[in-house]
Amino acid sequence: MKLELIRSYFPNGTNGILQNAKGIICYTIELPWLNNEVRKSCIPEGKYVLAKRYSQKFGWHIWLKDVQNRTYILMHPANNAKKELLGCIAPVTSLGGAGIGWESKKAFNKVKDLVYQAIDKGQKVELVIRSEM
Repeated sequence: MKLELIRSYFPNGTNGILQNAKGIICYTIELPWLNNEVRKSCIPEGKYVLAKRYSQKFGWHIWLKDVQNRTYILMHPANNAKKELLGCIAPVTSLGGAGIGWESKKAFNKVKDLVYQAIDKGQKVELVIRSEM
């Protein structure tokens, strides 16, 4: 299964649209692009394999594997990128500004269910991140 994240970059955060072949799944928020600086920047555009992961902090969430110069880049709930993210991606139901979103847990559960179902069926799940054209 292939997911696509189409980003728009702003000085205070990065917003995106997460979609698959059927259409828009949700929106996303991330930190601004600061040259892939650890814990301060969103990750580089590219293709990433998604995997299931569990931690006490986030419970079951999504891990983006093999991110250049970064470790444990995750997809997990958050509504304010600058206050709640350290390079990760947060699905949100709606956008409220650059790096700000609403109802993240609802959007995250939708994405997690979709990704986990595919993984459970033995499918490879890839996320392609690119900017708006």
